[in-house]
Formats: sequence, C-alpha cells, structure tokens
Amino acid sequence: MQSSLLNATLEDKNLSEIPNFRLLLKQLVTMEVIQWTSLWEFFKEEYEKEKDLLGGALGAKASEDLRLRIIEHNILVVSKYYARVTLERLADLLCLTLQEAEKHLSDMVNSKSLVAKIDRPMGVVSFRTTQDSNGTLNSWATSLEKLLDLVEKSCHEIHKETMIHKTALKV
Repeated sequence: MQSSLLNATLEDKNLSEIPNFRLLLKQLVTMEVIQWTSLWEFFKEEYEKEKDLLGGALGAKASEDLRLRIIEHNILVVSKYYARVTLERLADLLCLTLQEAEKHLSDMVNSKSLVAKIDRPMGVVSFRTTQDSNGTLNSWATSLEKLLDLVEKSCHEIHKETMIHKTALKV
C-alpha cells in the first residue's frame, strides 16, 4: 500500500513543480540505504523555509518524522540485502548509535513491519521473511507426516524383529 502510494505520487505530473520533493520520493522508492546526514544537509534549507508554513513546533516534528521514516526505510533495505548483520554494522549503515539502532529495530519488530531476531550477547541481528499462516500449517503438516511415516516404519521393523525371534525360539 505504502509503496504503491509512493509510486503513484512519483508519477504525478504536478510533482515537476517541486523538484526537491520528487528527488526525495525517488530515493525512498529505490531500495538503497539513504545516508541521513547527507540527505539532511541537502534538504535542511528547504525544511527551514517551510517551517513557518507547518507552524513552528510542527516543523520540528515534521523533520523528526522524516528522520524516523528514513531510518525505517534503511532498516527495510538492510533486511532485504542481509540475512544476518552485526548491530555495529547496522548502526553504522543507519548513522545511529548502537542503542538507537537497536531501539528502532525493536520498534519495527514490535509493530510487525519486520521479522527479525536480535542476539544481544553476540551482537547479531537475523532477518527472516514472514510466512503466511497457510505456509506455516503446510510445513507443520508435512513435518508431522514425515514423523508418522518414521514411527510406522519403526513399528514395522520392531514387529518384524519380534517375529524373527519368536520363530528362532520355537525351533
């Protein structure tokens, strides 16, 4: 939903009147890590001009919301390219401290926008793809079927051994 809205906005003809906004949207649509420091240096002047339009405190909130959105975008991009990454490397990619990177990552996991596990002692983050409930049930049913086949084969082998020993005792 969000990416389709971004793409639809990017294709809007009126966007040519706001080239900086178009550039920002292009960066958000591409699956590349956006360096916050360089992005903010580029757009800071534009934000300062619009601060009065957004109304003082709302202007500061808008810049903080943009920063949060860029961090979320970067975490999603990193999760696409890495299966496992150290927290230190993740923090470096996000231009954040270790604590901030872990906080933003755990917030995204708690909001279910990302599936990941953080191994704090090792300092490693493991990203996984989400699996729908049907896929989970199908894999569980397949595993259960394999287990029951093994139990049946084991019972058959035990029964066969018992019959062999009974015949050997009768002779």
